[in-house]
Amino acid sequence: MVTPDQVKKEKALLGITENENDALVQFALESAEEIIKNYCHIDGVPEGLNTTMYRMAADIYRNEQFGQQGSISRVTSISEGDTTTSFGGMESEFTKSLLKDYDMALRQYRRVVFR
Repeated sequence: MVTPDQVKKEKALLGITENENDALVQFALESAEEIIKNYCHIDGVPEGLNTTMYRMAADIYRNEQFGQQGSISRVTSISEGDTTTSFGGMESEFTKSLLKDYDMALRQYRRVVFR
């Protein structure tokens, strides 16, 4: 469970001074916590992963752009004859790379689960 002190610390790391984004910061922290618990097959975030959780939450907050009406997209293809431009979202690339960025830190806390 995310505490008000954790939200305050995350806001400081993100450079947020106002309180209007508290719910979004809390959601990013809760998302990072959930990812860690699901990936490692554990019930809580160990103290050794607190810094990793803050970094993941910052990445989630910045890349998911919560509270934004439009989503960021990038140009995936351009054709000059009869002008065709295609756009693709950034979310899928970010989601795929998030665990890769933190895999080394998370792996030492991961439990093997037999199903």
